[in-house]
Amino acid sequence: MHRLRFRQIHLDFHTSPHIPEVGVDFDRRDWQEQLRRGRVNSVTCFSKCHHGWSYHPTQVGQRHPHLKFDLLRAQFDASKEIGVNVPIYISAGLDNRVSALHPEWREITVEGRYAGWARNVTDAGFHKLCFNSPYLDYLCDQIREVAALYPNADGFFLDIISQGPCCCRWCLEVMEREGLNPEREEDRRRCAELALQRYYRETTAACRSARPGMPVFHNSGHVLRGRRELLEHFSHLELESLPTGGWGYDHFPLSAKYVSTLPLDFLGMTGKFHTTWGEFGGFKHPNALRYECAAMIALGAKCSVGDQLHPRGRLDPSTYALIGAAYAEVEAKEPWCENVTPVSEIGLLSVEAAQRRDREQDAPDVGATRLLLETHHLFDVLDPEADFNHYRLLILPDELTVDEALKRKLDAYLANGGRLLLTGQSGRAPDDRAWAFDLGVEDAGLSQYQPDYILPIRELRPDFTASPMVMYLKSRRIRAVRATPLGDVYDPYFNRAFRHFCSHQHTPPRPEPSGYHLGVRHGGIAYLAHPVFSIYRAYGAVALKYFVAKVLRQLLDGGPAIESNLPSSARVTLMRQAEHRRFVLHVLHAVPMPRGGPMTLSGGTTFAAGARIEVVEELLPLRNVEIALRLPAPCRRVTLEPEGKEIPIERRGERIIVRLDEVTCHRMVVFHE
Repeated sequence: MHRLRFRQIHLDFHTSPHIPEVGVDFDRRDWQEQLRRGRVNSVTCFSKCHHGWSYHPTQVGQRHPHLKFDLLRAQFDASKEIGVNVPIYISAGLDNRVSALHPEWREITVEGRYAGWARNVTDAGFHKLCFNSPYLDYLCDQIREVAALYPNADGFFLDIISQGPCCCRWCLEVMEREGLNPEREEDRRRCAELALQRYYRETTAACRSARPGMPVFHNSGHVLRGRRELLEHFSHLELESLPTGGWGYDHFPLSAKYVSTLPLDFLGMTGKFHTTWGEFGGFKHPNALRYECAAMIALGAKCSVGDQLHPRGRLDPSTYALIGAAYAEVEAKEPWCENVTPVSEIGLLSVEAAQRRDREQDAPDVGATRLLLETHHLFDVLDPEADFNHYRLLILPDELTVDEALKRKLDAYLANGGRLLLTGQSGRAPDDRAWAFDLGVEDAGLSQYQPDYILPIRELRPDFTASPMVMYLKSRRIRAVRATPLGDVYDPYFNRAFRHFCSHQHTPPRPEPSGYHLGVRHGGIAYLAHPVFSIYRAYGAVALKYFVAKVLRQLLDGGPAIESNLPSSARVTLMRQAEHRRFVLHVLHAVPMPRGGPMTLSGGTTFAAGARIEVVEELLPLRNVEIALRLPAPCRRVTLEPEGKEIPIERRGERIIVRLDEVTCHRMVVFHE
């Protein structure tokens, strides 16, 4: 396995041809001083940017018109001289210099328009190239040239790896050859998939043309859950997830909890910016970067911070002081974060992974991840190829259908004592004609009401209400026959319509139950009739979270592995360091605050800020924290690290009790076997 370093910089350098004196302020000693100030041990430097310019002499592309020397070589040698790794960046999917020379190589929509980020001729922005066009040959020539120039590079970072359903001349030829019909969206997407497969094969081979085993990462801005067939083209994974750049603070945990189950090392990638890539003069608060880096190592990742080098070539001292403060803490904690595996009792089967869904359709995954994080469960995100037998409980959220192959795996899992939680439409066959499992219910299909209301049985109700709770999305109409009902559904008087409506939103519930149940428990399976995780993703209903948490507790006989007095803003992970025979409990806390409002960022940037930017500023301490933990192995002593402070062992039945006077940002509690 290719092992990554903990403290990396991704140094963007997309530089317009209209900016003069490129690189004139580069100074070897100053470059090295700033990297030392930032405690950096790997920096990704640019060969070619989105504008299409190279930053070194080239026989394939063209050096930036205002660069007078080999900037990449100067950066490379200065970094290597002080023991800093240098992976090399090449923009693969975008190249405005080439698109000006060969506009026919751009992706074209079925309507005959340019696809990608900048679709109009007058748009300020970058141009997407088609991987079925001759551009791929040009790109591979560039990669091979750099591979020959830098055989001792520490890897290649190839960026913007995507392929739309293009209808350029070459894609039409591929569809003709493959018997695909360009009039069908499905066939256009199949052609795009063929282009992407060709891209991975040929560019990976080009990266390794001068040195077999050269590390390679292909960045698409989102981890491809469920695409294990692509992993042969990757040496490691880099999870681009800038919380203020549109991803938010819950995106990285979802990605990390999936890739931590794969056989590759990985890093998290945030940014030093207030917003996102391309922002000069933007700085997040130092506490935000401390928290983001702590979250990465707590989830088993190495760290990468995005920066953008000024065109004149000098690293900004304020930026590297900011990064250095966060990386000093990472450096001190590295011995307890290297070569770890997550300890989890719940497996969340990803809808995106199982059904090859687009990121925009992953509300069930996001909602379930958010709820599990806030209730401090130990969980992994899985695809159908994962080994289910490590988990006490599997969750199939909201829309996850079950084909024959998955059913066989789940039947074996259940027969071995496993538990399932199904919600909404999950657990049905792909044709939606039947349930994949015996739920012990009569099923009358989808409800005609939206919303309706639920009243759980007493032991599953939130502690603060005994009244019916509104459920914003449609349920299935089920009645328990051989199963144990978990509560009742209450119908509204009617749906809101112009002929009849009530108040500002929806109609109140009728006073009597509808005769349908909100869910059932049947053997090792619990089923909830509403898409509870999509509801939580969309509405954040606290009462719903408390109800689902009680259902999870009931399924996890003996309760979850971790019980605590932590607030929902805290995050908890448990890692195993097998070579040191120890478990590392990470406790994180920050309160992201929404700032700003709807806007379009200046200059046609590709990431427009949405309704808000999530900002971490103050790190509020938690005091008198108590955690009761059930470990999978005996424990002889407990320490706080990296302080090396011994904690008295206190036991309550099979649980070890940990008491922390204070948690500010991040604490590590180590349990030694």
